[in-house]
Amino acid sequence: MEWAGRQRELGMGTSKVTVHPAAAGRAGAPAARQDELALVERCRRGDLGAFEELYRLHAGRLYSVALRLVGNPADAEDLLQEIFLAAHRKLDTFRGESALGTWLYRLATNLCLDHLRSRSGRSRQVTDALDDDAGLPDPSSATLAEQTVTKMDLERALARLPEGCRAAFVLHDVEGLEHREVAEVLGVAEGTSKSQVHKARMKLRALLAEKR
Repeated sequence: MEWAGRQRELGMGTSKVTVHPAAAGRAGAPAARQDELALVERCRRGDLGAFEELYRLHAGRLYSVALRLVGNPADAEDLLQEIFLAAHRKLDTFRGESALGTWLYRLATNLCLDHLRSRSGRSRQVTDALDDDAGLPDPSSATLAEQTVTKMDLERALARLPEGCRAAFVLHDVEGLEHREVAEVLGVAEGTSKSQVHKARMKLRALLAEKR
């Protein structure tokens, strides 16, 4: 992203902010968290280099989340731009109570889900019936061509999951967040996160079994 070319849009040269007490530095905070809070404060003060650093640190994983949630590279690229524009506008609301990555995941997930809800003329829901007996393909027994088809089928199956299941699955099974982190990102109970991921896995198995 060429942030220098969007400096006027971001308003990064004129930002005047007050340091939030929660983000001003915590004696007991880990060094990584202190560095993170310092980076946020530099962004708030209009440091273009700091925002470029924030982008480099998080853009890859946020694009991965967007791509798997919306299933379209072009839409994911557009959403990545929206995510960081929104992040810049809302940095004053970040108080360091959660990790910056978690805060960005929440922002990204909400924008992606809003994007999905705005789509029309496409059915994205599947039945709630679970096929407990359906199994995932065995990669060890598949040829290279079969594995490629399986990957394509997996992406298509993922796109057919209900929004809540898809988001929980992507954050937990793909991005590696713990259930407590997924719950924080999605604004649900930890038990709900576990339930959504379980349902997503079962539905994916059922959908993939239909291809065999």
